[in-house]
Formats: sequence, structure tokens, C-alpha cells
Amino acid sequence: MLSTMPTVLTERQGELWRDERRLLERLLSLLSRWETSADELAVLRQALAQLDELFLLVIAGEFNSGKTALINALLGERYLTEGVTPTTAEIHLLRYGDKGPGQRERGLLIMTYPAPFLREINVVDTPGTNAILREHEEITREFVPRSDLVLFVTSADRPFTESERNFLTAIRDWGKKIVIVINKIDIFETAEEQAQVVQFVRDNARGLLGITPEVFPLSARLALRAKAGADGADLTANPWWQASQFEPFERYIHETLNEQSRIRLKLLNPLGVGLKLVGDVRGTMEERRVLLSDDLKTIEVVERQLVTYREDMQAEFERRFDRVDNTILEMRVRGEEFFDERLRLRRAFDLLNSGRLAEDFERIVVADTPQVVENQVQAMIDWMVEREMREWRVIARELSRRQKTEFLGSAASEAAGGFEYNRRELLDSVGKTAVQVVSRYDRQVESQALVEGVQDALAGTALVGVGAVSLGIILHALLASAMADATGILAASVIGALGLAILPYKKGQAKADLRAKTEELRTVLRESLGKEFESQLDRSVERLMEALGPYSRFIRSEHERLVSVQAELDDVGQGLRDVRDQIDRVLPERAPANAATPTGVLQLPSPFGRGSG
Repeated sequence: MLSTMPTVLTERQGELWRDERRLLERLLSLLSRWETSADELAVLRQALAQLDELFLLVIAGEFNSGKTALINALLGERYLTEGVTPTTAEIHLLRYGDKGPGQRERGLLIMTYPAPFLREINVVDTPGTNAILREHEEITREFVPRSDLVLFVTSADRPFTESERNFLTAIRDWGKKIVIVINKIDIFETAEEQAQVVQFVRDNARGLLGITPEVFPLSARLALRAKAGADGADLTANPWWQASQFEPFERYIHETLNEQSRIRLKLLNPLGVGLKLVGDVRGTMEERRVLLSDDLKTIEVVERQLVTYREDMQAEFERRFDRVDNTILEMRVRGEEFFDERLRLRRAFDLLNSGRLAEDFERIVVADTPQVVENQVQAMIDWMVEREMREWRVIARELSRRQKTEFLGSAASEAAGGFEYNRRELLDSVGKTAVQVVSRYDRQVESQALVEGVQDALAGTALVGVGAVSLGIILHALLASAMADATGILAASVIGALGLAILPYKKGQAKADLRAKTEELRTVLRESLGKEFESQLDRSVERLMEALGPYSRFIRSEHERLVSVQAELDDVGQGLRDVRDQIDRVLPERAPANAATPTGVLQLPSPFGRGSG
């Protein structure tokens, strides 16, 4: 019957176990709702399961560094196959049990052996980190996060190769405890040579890991030879055993790695996995936060531009209408001068010819005012069309700039339906809309639509009784209305032309009527043009906002979601760090050798109970 990690913890250790599980489950739930890769979620699920499993010792290193020989030396016989080529083509899981053929289960070759230390520890032998078959290295990299302790084996004849440094760098962030074995020290002829290599390994390990790990120089080959030939005799006097320097390492495995040390590492290692994922996801979130912040700035730039666009358009409309207004006022001034000149006694006989008077009034007073006003209104319409076109170019330019943003480096960024996918799709959609509007924008059609709108507005006024044929005709009709009233006054004044009192009165009446008519004309033009202008401006801004809307709503929604998830992730990360600090206090790294058995134990529902490895 297999033994497992102890199922009894002190009450305080039990609290830490429950707190850690709760935080890791919360992290799993959080990352499941975020765009986390399936591989990362699988690693986190395994970390959770790791809390219920036997202590897992993973042996890693380059092929031919002596990993398998090291395990055989611990067992005392050549049980696992060794070789000078990458013989470990798959992960071997060594458990306690009777000897027998290995069984394959979930991609592992499971072996059993009746070594007492295997009652408490499962041992994993991995393919070489520099194996020709690259998938072997991938298997190793995927398995390391499950470990409670990584035993890294390097060869004395080529210590700390480039691939070994890369491998240690890759597993460093998982927060695993790493012990280094320098195998094959029997190649050294002097103690000084060995000391130099040991110091070299320590210095490099400290530079890579930030700490100085335990380093055991030994010869697994000599240790196995000593054990195989001992036949139950005391090994201490065996020269091969002494030369192997295997005893300190074996004592570490059997004694130093005691129950409290294993519980400490068992609790710490899932925390390391969780904190690494928190850090990785937090880094991805920070990249996305920067991206979203820039997207929000782009949206704000466009929205501010639209506000400025409206304000500028309204101000410019007033300035442009002032030109129309001034043209009407100039006509009124000419009309008053005309009355002053013609309504005189010495021109009494000219007043009798009403037809001639009307022609002179139209030629001198009205003149080219309809054409000038029409041109001014047309220029105003062309300006409005061009300004809207310019705003579409602004949107197209800004969105094009955001489309060039580099994609996030996360594994989820390429998945359909993910953040980057949706953002890219919306940018493409809105950007294409803007580009299509720019490329298909027909100024003539847009301008004509505005002209017709102004015509309809003017033609519906009380001053005009004709259909909307053209803007010039309508304006001429408006001016003719004022002209007809003015010349009618002049014609009526002929009756009393010889009356000295009547003529000045009629002149004043004509001027007043002309001012009233031109004022009405100015009012009609302002209302008609203003109404059409505001309507067109509203439609323009609305079209621009509708084009930007889906992208804007998505970015704002994603930003809110990101802020919320970041806050929760930070809270979980802080909780994991707090538990780690408490583990350091409750289970110090090096417990006294004569530590008393803890009292007040608490029975937990099968923590560390399933020996699946």
C-alpha cells in the first residue's frame, strides 16, 4: 500500500493550505474569464492539484549529464536504462512499489521501485534539455511547473552550458527551489580543479537565479559501483563511496528534505506558479492598458475635433453670412440714395414714367445683388461640404494610425473573438467606412443637396410666390418683392408730385418700406440658411459619431473591464504574497534537526492524499 505525504498539519498549516487553495481557485476563475491561454490555465489547474499530491522531485539537465545514473545511485542498482545518447525519450515517473514493467499513463512512463524514500517522494526523470528531439525539451518545460523541487544535474566536464543557462532562466520565474548537482567529478585529478568548477557553478547560478542554491559535487557512477559491490557491508570504508562524495547528497534527500521541508515546498511551489501567472498576465494587462489608453486618447482627439468642428463651423457660418448680410445692406443703402436722388421736385416729370422708374430702380439698386448673394450662398455650401470631408479625413488618418499598432504578444491575441481580434476588426470596419466615404464623397452631389434644401426653405417663405427653380431666381424674387413695393410707392407719389408737402412724405415712406422689406429679406435668409446649416451640421456630426461609435464603445468597455480585472488580479496577487510570507514564518526554510513533533494537529480532507505524481 502506497504511503503519501502526511495528512496531518498543524492548525496554522491547515489554515495556510486552505487560504492558498482559495486564492488559487479564485485566480483560476479570474483567468478563465480573461483571455488566458489554455496552456497557462492547465498549469494553474495542475498547481491546484499539486496541493493534494505526493512531493514531486523533478530531475532535469542536458542529456548525458547523468540524470538517470543519479537516480540509479539513489536506488542502489542500475534499474533505469542509461546511455551516452538521449535514452530518456519520455518522462519517467518513479513511484514506490514492487519492481515491474513500466506503465504508460497520460504521456508518462510510470516505474515503481521499493525504495523507502519513494514512500514520501515521487521522482521524475526528464529528457535532456538539449536533446535532438525538441519535443522532449518541450515536455520538460511543461512538467517543471508541477515540481516541488528541481534537481538540476550538470556535468563536470562541461558545466553550465548555454542550453543549461537558458533552461534555468526559463524555470527561474516559476519560483521553484532548485538544487544543483555537479556529476562526474571523478574526472578531476585534484581537489583544486573540483573547487574551481564548484565555484564556477555557484557564481553562475547566483547570477542567473539571484540566490546561491545548494550545490552537490558527486560521481553517480562511483556511488552506484560502491553500492552494487557493498553487498550489505558498511559503505563508509569503501574507497569508491568516499571518492563519489555521494553521501552529503543522499543525506539531503533522506534527512534534510524532511517532513517539514516537504510541506513547506509543497505549499510554496503552487504559490510560485500562481505568482508567476499573476506577473505574466499583469504584464500583458499593462501592455493592453497602454494600448487602450492610446486608443482612448485617439477617440478623445477625434471627439474633441468634432466639438471644435461644430464650434468652428458655427463661427465661420456667422462670418460668411455677414457677407450675405452686408450685400443686402449695401443694396438698401443704394435704394435710399436712389430715393433721395429721384424724389425731387426738379425730377417731377421723370416720376410720371413709372416703367422707366422701375427699370432704373432694378438696374441701380437691385443690380447684381441676386447673383452676388447666390454666389456667396454657394460658396458657403461648398465650404460646408469641404469641412465635412476634412473631418472624415481626420477620422481615417487617426484610425489608420491605430491600425498600425503592434499586436499584443499574448497567446490569446490571435484567437478569433479575443480582444485584439475584435479591436482589429472594429478598426478595419470603421477605418474602411471612413476611407470609403473619403473616396466616394461627391462634392457636387452633396453641394446640390444643400442648395436644394436652401431653395426649398426660401421658396416656402411668404415673400416668394414662385416655385424653387434656382437659388438665383428665388433670391431675385425676394428682392423684386422689395423693389415692387418701393416703386409702387414712387408711382403713387406721382399724383402728389407737385405737392411740396406730399413728396418728402412719400420719400420717407419709400425708405421706411425699403428698410422693412430688406430687413425681412435678411431675416428670411438668416433663418433659412441657418436652419439648413444647423440641420446639415447635425447630420454631419451624427454620421461621424456613428462611424466612430462601435470602436469607441468597445474601447471604453474594454478599458472598464481591464481596470476591474486588474484590481481583482492585484488583490489575488497580494493575497498570494501574504500567504507566502506567512509560510516563511510558520515553516522556516531550515527547521532545527531536533524539532519537536507539533501538537494540536488538524485532520484535513485528503490534502497531499493522491499519489498521482
